[in-house]
Amino acid sequence: MSADIYQIDAVIIGAGAVGLACAAELARRGNEVIVLEAANCIGSGTSSRNSEVIHAGLYYPTNSLKHTMCVRGRRKLYDYLAKRGVAHKKCGKLIVATSAAEEKQIAALHQRALENDVENVSLLTGAEAIALEPNLSCVSALNSAETGIIDSHGYMLALQGQIEEHGGAVVLNAPLIRGRAINTGGFELDIGGGTPSTIRCRILVNSAGLGAQHVASLIEGMPSESIPPLILAKGSYFACASRPAFTRLIYPAPVDGGLGVHLTLDLAGRMRFGPDVEWLDQHDPANVDYSVDIRRADGFYDVIRRYWPAMPANVLTPDYAGCRPKLSGPGQAAADFRIDAAEIHRLPGLINLFGIESPGLTSSLALAEAAAAAAEADLSS
Repeated sequence: MSADIYQIDAVIIGAGAVGLACAAELARRGNEVIVLEAANCIGSGTSSRNSEVIHAGLYYPTNSLKHTMCVRGRRKLYDYLAKRGVAHKKCGKLIVATSAAEEKQIAALHQRALENDVENVSLLTGAEAIALEPNLSCVSALNSAETGIIDSHGYMLALQGQIEEHGGAVVLNAPLIRGRAINTGGFELDIGGGTPSTIRCRILVNSAGLGAQHVASLIEGMPSESIPPLILAKGSYFACASRPAFTRLIYPAPVDGGLGVHLTLDLAGRMRFGPDVEWLDQHDPANVDYSVDIRRADGFYDVIRRYWPAMPANVLTPDYAGCRPKLSGPGQAAADFRIDAAEIHRLPGLINLFGIESPGLTSSLALAEAAAAAAEADLSS
C-alpha cells in the first residue's frame, strides 16, 4: 500500500445509481467525497442491467422502505431529471388481469396504491384498457399514470457531474482490499488497483450492490451476524423485432420473486420483454453467467400472448440479463431494503446498503437522503 494516507470526509463504495446518488447528496451537504468503483466504468452492475423503469410505488408493503423510498424517490427523480436535462418519459403503465384470479390481485394492488399514497392510479375495465391499447387483451387493468422510463446511464452521468461540481471525484479500478475502524473515529481503507492507496474517512457508505455483503466482510470489526445472506435471482430480457404495438408499459400480475415478464419500451419506442426470474443455486456474484439462453424465449411467448394474443412468432431475440441482490429466496416474503447504521453493527459512520434491488433506481435519491441522514445521526450521537 501507499505510504501516503489520504484524509477525506466521506467514501462511497460502488458507482452505481445509488452510490452516485449517495455521493452527490453527501457532497451537497458540504462533505468532501470520493466514490470508489472496482470496475472500469460507472454503473456496470445492476444499474445497467434492469428495465430502466421509474416505478410509481404501488407494489410494496405500506410503510416499508421500498414503499417510502420509491414514492419519495420517484417524485424527486422526475424533478431532478427535468432540471438536469436527462432523457426520460412519463409514459404510464397498465398492470393487466387476464383471469378472475388475477383480477383479485389487481384489485389488491389498487388498494395498496391508495394506502401508499401513489398518485394517478385507477382501475379500468377490460374495454377501457383496450380502448387505450387496442392490441391488448385483458379482463381489467390498473392504470399507473406516474410510471415512466429513464436513460439510466444519462442519469448516472448527471450524478457524477453533480459530485464533481462539488469538488468530489469518482475513482475507477479501485477495489477495497480491507478496511478497519479507527479508535478515534472513522475508518481506514486499503484500496487496490493500479495505484494502491490508503484513505481515512469519517463516513463510509457501502453501496456495492451485488458486492455489498463482500465489502462489509472486508471491514474489521463488522459483526458477521449483521451481514445478511445474499440470494441471487437472474432475470433475462428479450428484444422484440416486431413494430411497437403499445405506447405504455404492460405488466402482468406479479409473480414470486418479481413483477412478471413485462413489456417495456425504450426512449425510442422499441419494445423489449423481461425479466423472468431464475433463482440461482450459487451466491457468488462473480460467477453469474449473464448470457441469455434462447430456450427461455418459449416461456416468454406463452406469458406474453396472454395479454398480447397477436404477438407474431419468432420475433424475440436474446438481449441482456441482470441479477437481483435479494435478501429472501423463493417462496419467502420479499425482503425490504436495508439501510444499516451503527445501531445494527456498532460502527458509527458506516452505512451498509443491503438488498437494493428494484425499485432501487427509482428510489436512489431518497435512499441517498436516508443514508446521509443516518451517517450524520451516527456521528452526532
